[in-house]
Amino acid sequence: MIEPIPTQTLQRLPLYLNYLKSLPSDEVLNISATMIAEELRLNDVQVRKDLAMAGQGGRPKIGYPVKDLISDIEHCLGYDNIERVVIVGLDNMGRALLKYEGFSEYGFDIVAAFDFDESVIGTHIFGKQVLSVEKLPKICSRMKIKMGIITVGSKEAQSVCDLLVKSGIMAIWNFSSVRLKVPDKIIVQNENLASSLAVLSNHLVEKFRSV
Repeated sequence: MIEPIPTQTLQRLPLYLNYLKSLPSDEVLNISATMIAEELRLNDVQVRKDLAMAGQGGRPKIGYPVKDLISDIEHCLGYDNIERVVIVGLDNMGRALLKYEGFSEYGFDIVAAFDFDESVIGTHIFGKQVLSVEKLPKICSRMKIKMGIITVGSKEAQSVCDLLVKSGIMAIWNFSSVRLKVPDKIIVQNENLASSLAVLSNHLVEKFRSV
């Protein structure tokens, strides 16, 4: 059985990938874990462990071939396979995500957008036609969609989640403030902006107290 990659490692791998892609490809052919660790202010032992889980082992005095390392990390993260995604909720956050053009670099393509608002349904936002939530099950089934993004308000979040699950969705990226209740087989990634801002604000306060 393949050992699952720890969440913290998965969160660090994109950092390595972005750094590696920023290097001039015609100048840096190989790189060491120590160099990566120093640039990203991480522990070099941890970097080696992370890269080993991504399938790449460095060679003594040579390091890691940059191109191969990039390819292995992208494969490990699934960036080399485009996953079709639906989004429900076209408020400011939903529109910002729909507008973002960089998802393709991470293996995602938002193929359909849904909303409850009759004034929005049928319009086009950033090139995508907004459909009624009622059409969600049919679209997900026809296109074999396995991932959904929730950007609706807290009152609608759980009902939208339930509908996504019934529609065959296996993974949910949740931007609502609600802790969703899902079957064990469903993967949920919560992005609570209020919590992140609270942590940032607290750290800022503590920093000024120490000055």
